[in-house]
Amino acid sequence: MTAFDWVAQILGIFAALLAAPLFLGWVNQCRAWLQNKSAPPLLLPYRAIRKLFHKDAVIASNASPLFRLAPYVVFGTMVTAAAIIPSIATRLPFTRAADAIALVGLFATARVFVSLAAMDVGTAFGTLGARREMMIGFLAEPALLMVIFVASLIGATTALPQISELLATQSLALYPSLAFTAVAFTMVLLAENARIPVDNPATHLELTMIHEAMLLEYSGRYLALIEWGASVKQLVLMVLLANIFFPVGLAADTTLSAFGLGLLFLVAKLIVLAGVVVLVETTNAKLRLFRVPDLLSAAFILATLALVSTFLFR
Repeated sequence: MTAFDWVAQILGIFAALLAAPLFLGWVNQCRAWLQNKSAPPLLLPYRAIRKLFHKDAVIASNASPLFRLAPYVVFGTMVTAAAIIPSIATRLPFTRAADAIALVGLFATARVFVSLAAMDVGTAFGTLGARREMMIGFLAEPALLMVIFVASLIGATTALPQISELLATQSLALYPSLAFTAVAFTMVLLAENARIPVDNPATHLELTMIHEAMLLEYSGRYLALIEWGASVKQLVLMVLLANIFFPVGLAADTTLSAFGLGLLFLVAKLIVLAGVVVLVETTNAKLRLFRVPDLLSAAFILATLALVSTFLFR
């Protein structure tokens, strides 16, 4: 690894952190346009995070150190995930640690900590949201693992950079299994990011909210870190969707021109995929809570069908 590779790796991490709120703003704008509403400013997530960092944090008197630690763990795990996934190039220093199963473990770690913190204070809403979040995680993580197993069978490895590089550099081929897994991954993406039809990030109704119910006791810098981490998680999952199932433009060489071309392709893919996800979100109504397992079970079944078709069409 050269010094240029390390500089590119560090700049990539900072770029992901800075671009995550911007991507969230783009998603919110697309959603407003499709609903024929006045779109919020593109930079609104930056303003919200900045405002929260300048506010004092109000902590419940019976909160344990876990309540204060959880936002840092959530943000740290999402930054780690953004550092190891193949976003622009596949041969950066931290991508050596980009094992797909470890990535799922990072998401699970963040979910466990935020759920424990929600139950720590002992409020009814926090406990309600934590139970719902763990139920969704219990169903979404097996589907995500099954999607990863399909991709690992095609690439003969669980290393995400090698899978993306193999699919990007090989000759044109049709994989029916990838079509099934792309749909399953999109379902999991909506569930993991608390989007419709699983959850509505814009509501605070006690009968429907899941993710927001766990954050009602947070304020100030703690809430800013969790919200920032959530936007990074959304960007990470969208980048995975773009670079595993549409790995066009990934830089296999660590040169400045290859990085520039990879960045252009990544931005274009994210803009298009954001529109597709928002279209799915806008054309569907929010499911009742006890219908959410049906959606995630369908994602698991699609991933299982993809696994079977991988052996059938070899």
